[in-house]
Order: sequence, then C-alpha cells, then structure tokens
Amino acid sequence: MQRLKHKVAVVTGAAMGLGHAIAARMAEEGASVALLDLLEDEARAAAVELASRGLECEGWACDVSSERSVEAAMAAAVARFGRLDILVNNAGVSGVDKPTHEVTEAEWDWVQAVNVKGVFFGVKHAVPHLRRAGGGSIINLSSIYGLIGGADVPPYHASKGAVRLMTKTDALLYASDRIRVNSIHPGFIWTPMVERHLARQADPEAAREAAAALHPLGHMGDPDDIAWGAVYLASDEAKFVTGSELVIDGGYTAR
Repeated sequence: MQRLKHKVAVVTGAAMGLGHAIAARMAEEGASVALLDLLEDEARAAAVELASRGLECEGWACDVSSERSVEAAMAAAVARFGRLDILVNNAGVSGVDKPTHEVTEAEWDWVQAVNVKGVFFGVKHAVPHLRRAGGGSIINLSSIYGLIGGADVPPYHASKGAVRLMTKTDALLYASDRIRVNSIHPGFIWTPMVERHLARQADPEAAREAAAALHPLGHMGDPDDIAWGAVYLASDEAKFVTGSELVIDGGYTAR
C-alpha cells in the first residue's frame, strides 16, 4: 500500500527483534529506513538483507546511552536520506531480575541510561530534523509494565513508566510543530529479549507457557504485531493521534 512513501524513518535497536520487524515493515511500506544499533555488524547486515529486496535501508552503529553517538547517527541518516519524518525509540534492555533492595546502583543506572536517556537523546536530536521536515511522528516503545506493576525487574518497570510520561510531555511540547508523539505498550512478544528473560527461569519451557497463559488470547505476540502498530502511528492515518498509548498485549491489561 506504500503507506509511508517518501518518508524517512530512524529505528533504534533495529538489528533484531521488534526493531528489525518495525524497520522491515516500514521499508516495505515505502519508507527509507536507517537501522541503528549498538551491534553495528548486525545492523548493517540487516540493512543489507532488506536492501537486497529492493528496499531503501542502511545501518549505522549507535549507542543510545551516548548523546554524541545518537547525534552522530541521526545526522548521518539525515545526510544519507535527506530528511527525517519518523523516529522509533525502540532500543532497550531488561536489566537484572532482583528485588529492589538487592539491585546495585550500577545495575539500576544501566537500564535507565539505555531505556530512558536513550529516548531523551533520540527525541532531542530528532526534533530539529523533524521541524525542518514540517512535522513527523515519534514512537516510543514502552511496555505493559509502563501501565501496570509487576513483581520483578524493578529497573525495567521504572524505565518504562518514565517512557510513558515522557511521551505525553513531548506530545504536548511539540504539537504546535506538527510532531506527534505516541507510545506503544507491548505484552509478551517472542523476541530475543523475552527469550533471554524466560531462559533464566528454572524451567524455561514451563515459563514460556505460563507467560503465554497470562494473555487472554492464550499466546504471546509476534514482532509483526508491534511493527504494524508502529506503521500505523507513523502514517498519515494517525494524523490526529498524539500523546496516546497503543496497547498491543493480547488483552493482558484488560483485567
């Protein structure tokens, strides 16, 4: 359908998982896509694979916890593609699964540096480019745990709650620039991050079945379930949508 034709997107954490799916679907819908990731070789390989299908993609190294790295990667993407219309702040880490009183300062700070500062740096350095383009769409990946609590991974839940309210603040700040800012809140999606999280459990297969059963639909989601939500928020179909929470969770938070 070419829903994103003539648009340029930057996707962080795009080498695998949700980021890769989002980058692929946006490219298929006509966008030129910059795949940013700390895993430079994987990001470039993913971009080459997409480009081999006739899609306009290129990969760059980017550490979202470093402002200089984010600024440089954003500038490189704009220099390559000529403008910026869409930013997807997807890069994230889950962090340690300990009760709060056992989490070290370094463990806490690492998660906030990636999940919170990464969104801050992305928005900070995307806004000038989006303004020059006459507006655009920023999509921040939060989580169901940015909406509800959970008795595990405290640094992660704190970071995703922060992303939810950062989204609303920026939606208000940049509405007059025609920059829309929205958050996506996935349930359990079968990605390398979720796979690693469940692999830490005593019985990973039982843990996977239990996680699937938490969703009223009876199964975990696929990366494309999130990717198509991102395509919608990036497209002109969502021109009246800002400051919103797109919950894609198989009914997890409907209870």
